[in-house]
Amino acid sequence: MNEILISGGIVVTMNPERAVIEDGAVLVRDDRIVGVGPAESLVPETEDATRVDATGMLILPGLIDCHGHAGHGLIKTLGGGRGDLWFDACRQIYTVGSTPDFWRAEASLSALERIKAGVTTGVSYLGGGDSISRTDEPDNAATHCAAVEAVGARAVVAVGPNRPPFPWTYARHEADGSTSFEVSFERQLEVSETIVKQWHGGADGRMEIALTCPVHHPSRDLPDGVLVSEVQHQNLAARDLSRRLGVGFTQDGHRDGSIEAAHDWGLLGPDAYLSHCVDITEREIAICAETDTRIVHNPSAVASIRGRCPVPELLDAGVTVAIGSDGAAPDRSFDQFRHMQQCMHYHRRHFRDDQVMPPGKVLEMVTIDAARTLGREADLGSIEVGKKADIVLLDLRKPHLAPANMPLYRATCFANGGDIDTTIVDGRILMRGGRVSSVDEGDILDAADRETALALERCDLADLLETPEGFWGQSRY
Repeated sequence: MNEILISGGIVVTMNPERAVIEDGAVLVRDDRIVGVGPAESLVPETEDATRVDATGMLILPGLIDCHGHAGHGLIKTLGGGRGDLWFDACRQIYTVGSTPDFWRAEASLSALERIKAGVTTGVSYLGGGDSISRTDEPDNAATHCAAVEAVGARAVVAVGPNRPPFPWTYARHEADGSTSFEVSFERQLEVSETIVKQWHGGADGRMEIALTCPVHHPSRDLPDGVLVSEVQHQNLAARDLSRRLGVGFTQDGHRDGSIEAAHDWGLLGPDAYLSHCVDITEREIAICAETDTRIVHNPSAVASIRGRCPVPELLDAGVTVAIGSDGAAPDRSFDQFRHMQQCMHYHRRHFRDDQVMPPGKVLEMVTIDAARTLGREADLGSIEVGKKADIVLLDLRKPHLAPANMPLYRATCFANGGDIDTTIVDGRILMRGGRVSSVDEGDILDAADRETALALERCDLADLLETPEGFWGQSRY
C-alpha cells in the first residue's frame, strides 16, 4: 500500500460546495483520495507514508487541458508569425517529414511541459488541427502514447481521418531511405480503430483515445470533386465508430453554422466536445444545451482572434464549457493559468464589463467543468474522497503572489505554470520542489532538438527558423 499525506496547505476542493480548507490536508492511498479535511484530522495508516509539507501552498485538483495538439510542440513559432507558412509546415511534417521518433520526442516534451505547469490531464489531437491526423499506421500513435505513459501524465489522444479529398500521401523513413505511399479514408478509420483497441484504457487507465473527424463548414466551398454527401458519410462513419467503441468524440474548429450542420447529421451528444466554436448562433447555443454537447473554449488561439466564442452566453444557457490551450502552437503554451487569465480579459473586453467571468468560474473551467467535458467528473476535477489522486501544489511564497491573502484570486489572476511545486497523478508524485523524477528532463530536451532538426531537414524547411522581415520596428508584419 502506498500512502501520501499532504498537509499544511490551503485545500481548494472544487467539491459541490466549493469548500476551501485552511490548514488542510489530503490523504492518498494508492491511486485514490481517501481523506480530505483539517490537517490535524488525517493520519496515515502506515509509518512509511510519504509526507508532503504544503505550508504556504494551495492544494488544487490537477488542471485539465481539454484541447491541444500532438506534433505542435516541436514546430511552435515556425514561420515567425506567418500562419500560412506554419500550417504548410504542419502538413508537410505530419505527413511526410515525421517518424515514430518524432512523435515520441514531441509527446515527451509536451507531457513534461504539462506536468511542470500542473496540468495532469491533457487532450492532444494526433496532428494538425482537424485536417491532418497521423493515422496512416498505428506506430506513430503507439510511440506517442508510450512516451506520455513514461512521463506519468494522464491523456486523451484524438485520432481520426483527414479532410477530403483522398488519398493523402504519407511517407515512412528507414535507415536505407524513404518510401511514399497513399492512404485512403477507410485506411485511416481502420488505423484509428486499431489505436483505440491498443491504447484506450492503457497506462494503468491513464490513457484514453477519442475519435475525431474534420468539421464540415456549410459556408465554405468544398474542394473540387468532393461532394457534401461524401463528407457526411465520412463524418457519420467516424461518429459511429466512436459510439461502437464507447469512446469520446471531439472536433476542432467549429464556427458560424457548423454546429447546426453537425446536429443535423446526428453527431452531437453528451459524449461530444467541440473546440473553438467562434461566431456561433443563438440557435447553436440552444442546440448545445438541448443535446448536452460540451464546448472547449481556447481564448489564446488564433480562432479567438478571428471570431468570438460566446462563453458567457453558453454558460447562461446551461452548457458545460472548459478551457483548452490549443497548444503548443505558434504563440501559446500549455500553461492553463495563462489561459484562465486570457479568458477573463477576453470576455470582459468584449462586454466592456469587468464583472464578466469571475475568477472562480475560470478555475472551474480547468478543473471540475473540464472533467465533466471529458465525461470524467466522477473521477477527476476535484479533491474529494473516492476520486483519483490527481493533485497539484501551487507555491504562494512568490513575490507576484504575495501578500498571503485571497489565495483564490492569487492563483487565477497572478499565478503561472512555473509556480507549481508538486504534481501528483494517479497517486504518484511526478514532480516535487519543481523537479520531475519520472523522466530525465535533459534527455527529453535533447531529443526534441534532434527530432525537430531532422524533420525540418527532411522537408527542407530550415528557412522557417529565420526571423522574418517586419519583426522589428513596425506595427504589423
